[in-house]
Amino acid sequence: MKKEPIIIAILGIIIGACSVLTCQKITERTKNLKAEYEDWGKLNVILRHIEENYVDSIDFNKVTDAAAAAALATLDPHSIYMPPADLEETETELAGQFEGIGIQFNVPNDTATVIEVIPGGPSEKIGLQPGDRILKVDSTVIAGVKFPQDSMVRRMKGPAGTKVLITIKRDGEDIPFEITRGKIATHSVDAAFMVNDTTGYLRLSKFSRTTAQDFILASADLLSKGMNYMILDLRDNTGGFFDQALNLANLFLPKDAPIVYIEGRKRKREDYNANGKGILKDVKLSVLINDGSASSSEILAGAIQDNGRGCIIGRRSFGKGLVQEPLNFTDGSGIRLTVARFYTPSGRCIQKPYSEDYKYETLLRYNTSELVEADSMKVESGGIIPDVFIPIDTTKVGQFYINCNKKATTMRFASAYFDKHKQELSGIEDYDKLLKYLDSAGLEQKFLSFAETKDKLVPTAIEWKTEKQYMMTQVRALVGRYSKLGDKAFYHLYLEIDDAVAVALEH
Repeated sequence: MKKEPIIIAILGIIIGACSVLTCQKITERTKNLKAEYEDWGKLNVILRHIEENYVDSIDFNKVTDAAAAAALATLDPHSIYMPPADLEETETELAGQFEGIGIQFNVPNDTATVIEVIPGGPSEKIGLQPGDRILKVDSTVIAGVKFPQDSMVRRMKGPAGTKVLITIKRDGEDIPFEITRGKIATHSVDAAFMVNDTTGYLRLSKFSRTTAQDFILASADLLSKGMNYMILDLRDNTGGFFDQALNLANLFLPKDAPIVYIEGRKRKREDYNANGKGILKDVKLSVLINDGSASSSEILAGAIQDNGRGCIIGRRSFGKGLVQEPLNFTDGSGIRLTVARFYTPSGRCIQKPYSEDYKYETLLRYNTSELVEADSMKVESGGIIPDVFIPIDTTKVGQFYINCNKKATTMRFASAYFDKHKQELSGIEDYDKLLKYLDSAGLEQKFLSFAETKDKLVPTAIEWKTEKQYMMTQVRALVGRYSKLGDKAFYHLYLEIDDAVAVALEH
């Protein structure tokens, strides 16, 4: 007689009973809690439950950061949580100054090359020069090893008063420089110069803490040179501080002219008007914008447009019209929460609609032909609609240009040219003299020879006929940047092929 089934059955009953008891025990512990959404009750219960019962030790920083980022991400694309490093970088960028060694560089040929040494900064005082190749930062080799550019910047920056050893190559010799970092003033005016006897051009890169001050100084200089018409270039200006946009709009508008208003669910409508004391009220104005112009750039452009104060030229702006309220924490982190929207004086909401394709909206504009056809722009899509549309001109770019761009051929040529002509270029501080120098330098043949020798790139006759003006303007601008004129030369030379500026000059 077999007893195994009886034993198995008994074991089954015992195990089943234990399982029931275990389930009952868990059930007793697990209660159906009221899902209180309105006062964040559910979220608080979840976090407390994790703290009291999770099986392993908890990284509170990691969980808190993840919860904060996830919560804000459900609101809108611009309400964000920023860990300490991200917040510090953002605030430094807009502060109007940073702490570091005071140079501007690019990275042709996988080697950081100094373009500009900021006047009065630590690098100028110690003897760094345009054209120097940076080989090492302290003991870390950064040349020829595909070192990320943002990592280069982080290694060179640091608290004022600290030291860093920069090893550079100059005229074939490796030279170490011990540099004491300092506070470096940054400027939001990239370039300001007279295009002709009465027209001034001013390019603004951002709205930092010092933007209004920089702008007023640059404008006063142009006024002293006879400016009665300004071309204000806000293309690719991603914005910044709201008060700086107000200050700039105020320079152009008459007393009591509306600039912008804000309104939100918990923010009553608040209007901002000009005080009529601006120094540019009588200056004629054209404002250049594109799909990279955002936030404060759009506030300024919208105020100018709605008051009939100037002509807006270019392509529809980005469409970021949100009031971001900061909330910072003692650990160095913080959030930027959307609390209201910006509206132009006529009541247009600057903010474009949120959509599934929000992050890829620029690509969507390209796919819908908005960047090349004015009729494809939709008024209800947010942003500032220009008075005069300037399409992207794709006829100037061919395969030779694309191949050169992939290999940074023009930048590398300019750097190599400066190595051989450093003394001549470094002594030029007058734009007319620079033009004469560039005209007589034989740059076209030298560039083509460089492209063929270094990168095995040779344009066909048809390609060069199409691309010559566009490419050689770029080459001249990059070479001219190594003169004492710096970015002033770069942007001035680029105006020769700038369709938006050409239209502004016709106006």
